[in-house]
Amino acid sequence: MTVDIRVVRAGQMYRYFFRETVVGDGRRPARTPLRVAQEQAGVPVGRWMGRGLAALGLAPGEEVTEAQLRNLFGERGRRPYADRIEAERLAAGDSPRKAFKAGALGRRVTVTGVDFVFRPQPTIYLLWALGDEETRLVIEAAHEYAIERVLEWIEDEVAVIRYGKDGIYRVRPPGGLVAARFRHYEARSGRPLLHDHLLLSVKGQRLDGKWGSIHTTALHENTVAASALYNELVAAEVCEALGLATEPRTVTPGRRPVMEIAGVPHELIRWTSRRSDQIAACLAELEHEYVTAVGDDGEPRFLPVVSERARAKMNQMAARKTRPPKQKTRPLAQLRAWWKVSAILTSKVAADVINSLLEHARTAAAGIRARVAAVVDVALAAVDVAATVFVMNEGGRFHRRHLLAEARRHLALVLRGRRRDPGLDDQIVAAAICTHCLDISEPTSVRGLEAGYRLYTARWSLSDLPGRRRAPAPAPGPDGRPPADLGEPAESRPGQGAGELEIPRIPLQYERAVLAGVVVREKLRTATATATVTAVRGRAYDVVTHQQAAMPEHLFPPEPADPEHDDQEQQPGRREAMDLTALRALRESRTDVEALGLTADRLRHLGDAFTASADRARTTMNRYARRDDTETPHSVREDDQQTHRLQAPEPHRGREADH
Repeated sequence: MTVDIRVVRAGQMYRYFFRETVVGDGRRPARTPLRVAQEQAGVPVGRWMGRGLAALGLAPGEEVTEAQLRNLFGERGRRPYADRIEAERLAAGDSPRKAFKAGALGRRVTVTGVDFVFRPQPTIYLLWALGDEETRLVIEAAHEYAIERVLEWIEDEVAVIRYGKDGIYRVRPPGGLVAARFRHYEARSGRPLLHDHLLLSVKGQRLDGKWGSIHTTALHENTVAASALYNELVAAEVCEALGLATEPRTVTPGRRPVMEIAGVPHELIRWTSRRSDQIAACLAELEHEYVTAVGDDGEPRFLPVVSERARAKMNQMAARKTRPPKQKTRPLAQLRAWWKVSAILTSKVAADVINSLLEHARTAAAGIRARVAAVVDVALAAVDVAATVFVMNEGGRFHRRHLLAEARRHLALVLRGRRRDPGLDDQIVAAAICTHCLDISEPTSVRGLEAGYRLYTARWSLSDLPGRRRAPAPAPGPDGRPPADLGEPAESRPGQGAGELEIPRIPLQYERAVLAGVVVREKLRTATATATVTAVRGRAYDVVTHQQAAMPEHLFPPEPADPEHDDQEQQPGRREAMDLTALRALRESRTDVEALGLTADRLRHLGDAFTASADRARTTMNRYARRDDTETPHSVREDDQQTHRLQAPEPHRGREADH
């Protein structure tokens, strides 16, 4: 995720933001005015954002002053010009209590705001740090544009004001929200890290003119969807403005690929990831302590394997333990000169590549844009999104926000840095809910009746997917106790020291999610043989042929040739064998595809499992067919989809090795 969130409380936490965040994460000298401290730190002044500024006497882009911050975030939610309003009321003869109330925004609150941190992908801020001045301005403009669009989405779709007894009534703030944005240039390690802090006030105005508080839980719940939207927008704006393209890169085996700017060497990303290496080393130590910890009775205190939840908590602990102290901030011009010299000397990337990084990225983008067409099929995207969310969420229960975040990731993967039509992500979510999801909500409160909190599951069953592999338990001895010798030690990994054992971990679920989307799409494509579905199948298969350029080779094996029936026509529903030479090269490079490590035996096992599962899935779908016919669900129309052209039967051009 590239968007983080944490609450801002009046008191000590507000003073931390007021002392350090507003001056570029440096240490603000005591009794130094805010504007002077920002000039000394070399960071720009804060700027106001949001549609709710007019109600508070502010304007978009206006400079954030010290008194305005103190009143809105430090005094439990007062007007930015509360001091002036209070002085005017006192001069008019009002009592001090009435004058103070005139400057308040409703009731006083403890949580006064939420801090969103927006940072682009590493390859984007590397171009920003090592490129020329024009490139820097373009990337900063795209960064600001993406933040503005995400804030608008939060105002329109996420933020709600609760009022009434126990917050039973909820309403969108019709006037919008108010936020202060502060820009930072570097990470704690001194490496480049373009990021903005968006201090979002929890105060919003209702239709009756009264001021209420935004429900911060809704903001936390939609952070992943906001991060996916920001990633998609900032990459599209940068690529369209500079003539670039994105490609998926596998950072952590087993996790989903990350969309990065094509042509930027991975060694430069490693150059910026000093903190990541420190966290990884500390995490390995914590994992070893976790699996070897024993209680007073000599029994293991925890599980013998590291679950994903435990690993996430230990990763947070490692980040806190390895967190270096903040350094003194420096002007951006000085930082950019230092970053380029440091990258040339320590990143193991040739100096001519660093000096002409934008040209290398444009060359790689030209090859991608010439070979990969921007084709988005809403029907097929709905299958992939529903299957991925169903597998990735424990128990197969999810909300609309999970589908929305996955739909935005899917669009970023398919479009490769191109802009999309507004609302295309909502169309994919609507198609997924209408066609492949069941509403299993049993609301016991007013909140459960809202569209954003409806609970869904998939219409088809994926229970036959191989479950999480757990560590095999040793066979008990004759006395029923486990044997003293647990067998041979685990095989050492590359670079592992002598005597160091591989810590068992529960595998991640993204591999299952990708495979589920492939299998379900194939089953749905061949489920019926009617004329209408056959026509749609031809269009869908053309899109599948295109999208396979970004999938692993072993998920699409060609069917074995039969020399005795080689002259016969292909049977309906069967896929033609495809030229996978380029995909083999892509898998070897591991830069544009994700190698899942599936074997042929496992694929055959999965095929047998889904053959048996198809009958149960068809029974489940038929069970709801009668209800679907009576309720007339909203179908995905042809004009709702982005048009595309059918390709010639020759192998797709996006499959070449340099893609």
